[in-house]
Amino acid sequence: MSSQRYQKLDKVGEGTYGVVYKAKDKQSGAIVALKRMRLDSEDEGIPCSAIREVLLLKELKHENIVRLLDVCHSEKKLTLVFEFLDMDLKAYLDSLSGNIPPPEIMSFQKQLLRSIEYCHQRSVLHRDLKPQNLLISSPPGGGPKKLVLADFGLGRAFGIPVKRYTHEVVTLWYRAPDVLLGSIHYGCGVDMWSCGCIFAELAQGKPLFAGKNDSHQLLLVFKFFGTPSTRDKGEHRVFESLHSFPKSEQTFKSDDFKKEQPGDVMQRLKTAPLDKLGVEGADLLLRQLRYEPGARISAKDSLAHPYFKS
Repeated sequence: MSSQRYQKLDKVGEGTYGVVYKAKDKQSGAIVALKRMRLDSEDEGIPCSAIREVLLLKELKHENIVRLLDVCHSEKKLTLVFEFLDMDLKAYLDSLSGNIPPPEIMSFQKQLLRSIEYCHQRSVLHRDLKPQNLLISSPPGGGPKKLVLADFGLGRAFGIPVKRYTHEVVTLWYRAPDVLLGSIHYGCGVDMWSCGCIFAELAQGKPLFAGKNDSHQLLLVFKFFGTPSTRDKGEHRVFESLHSFPKSEQTFKSDDFKKEQPGDVMQRLKTAPLDKLGVEGADLLLRQLRYEPGARISAKDSLAHPYFKS
């Protein structure tokens, strides 16, 4: 279908992928979002990320996953047409100065987990969960806000046996320790770590770990939970597969990581603003943010956690 069907209204975002516009469907009058990618090189053709996103979104149909409405392809550009939502979660957090009430924190986390459970049940990893990729809309008649998962440019289908994937996935602040250490064999745990980071950010209004690079990101995580150990030093510090990753030896040779960091995670979770999660919310957060990838709670089990019944 031709992109001429859509009338651009405002530019709402821009990145390495292209430009996102708010637009109007001239036929139906509906407001939509246009994600336009310019195809500069004849040799490169359509970006792999765009192909993956289209293929995945044609299969993933869920109320908490953004709807792909149309694909328009011309010689010089590719346009993906999505349902339009008011803003992303990062903008919403900023609009409230990070002060989201506890019931809304629970609602957003539940909707995020529902979208991830649906993906994981269908053997799809998102691999780039962050507030900017979660879109928020308010229903016309009022009521709870809706959250939908968007941007599947880094999404991948996975299977058994687990394939070798790139470790250059997930925006730094939401990247799991195993991926930071160079893991190329990973599964659903990579998304669950990101869910935990977003959960904490909903509570405190700012990223839990805002690192400057891979090494600094790891240091912030270790200071929060304590230096990981392959031996049992408390459930929050066990990382049995720690030395199996490509960058582990190099990382722990650094002076920054030689000093034992005991961490006082329980005290941190009882202190404002993370105390907004309550005892059960803190327990869920810790289960999502386990060092050991296989020990992280699944999206399905997260949704059955007592936190959502409180």
